[in-house]
Amino acid sequence: MAVHAQNTVTQAIEAYRFNDAANGVYQFIWNNFCDWYVELAKPVLQGEDVSAKAEVQEATKWALDHALRLLHPFMPFVTEELWTKSDTRDGYLMLDHWPNLSENLVDAEAMAEIGWLIGAITEIRSVRAEMNVPAGAQVPLVAIDAGPQTQARLTATGDTLKRLARVSDISFAETVPSGSAQTVLGEAIFALPLADVIDIAAERARLQKEIGKTEGEIKKLSGKLSNEGFLAKAPEEVLAENRARLLEEEARRDKLNSALARLA
Repeated sequence: MAVHAQNTVTQAIEAYRFNDAANGVYQFIWNNFCDWYVELAKPVLQGEDVSAKAEVQEATKWALDHALRLLHPFMPFVTEELWTKSDTRDGYLMLDHWPNLSENLVDAEAMAEIGWLIGAITEIRSVRAEMNVPAGAQVPLVAIDAGPQTQARLTATGDTLKRLARVSDISFAETVPSGSAQTVLGEAIFALPLADVIDIAAERARLQKEIGKTEGEIKKLSGKLSNEGFLAKAPEEVLAENRARLLEEEARRDKLNSALARLA
């Protein structure tokens, strides 16, 4: 991720696309480092393995230094202050070298493993949110039709997955348990049995009611946007607002239908 961020930011700066460069830094620091790296590092840093903890601390320091170098052209004073406060330095950040990491540092297999883990956590969190599962509730995860690679990944990353997706335990099966919300990741179906956590019938009724309300809003907006008189008289900004609302409502309907299908 660091190599990709470095290349993205460098190429954008050299092409004078400073907005793209700033966005590349933002994605690396906020989405990759703060959102995922820190969360994935916490179990190790809070664990008892001293050598593993030291390794993660060094990796975190390296990643932070790399982030400060990339951010320096956009926030010189703040990054300079952080640079001097985060370690004993021999010089100023503004005189330090620009990141020039080798492509040889990219481990495709490790990237695939992390990408899969992030995808699994994201999918489970999405299902929980759609199903109104209480934030603190621990829910079992059942993997159906999981191949050898998925089984190995679930075994290797099980503790992290449990912690970040609030999963109580992980098991494998050939059929989906009744009362389960489902999502697909790769070749496997991930099922979350929710019968003991939420009222399935009430949740299904709530989703159907929300779908009905959304369909009504879509019908109303579609009617306005197909009315020749409205199209002729309404200002362009009003038309744009109604088109945007229609797209939002259609996306909401699709999301609700997807959630309802998970309970089927």
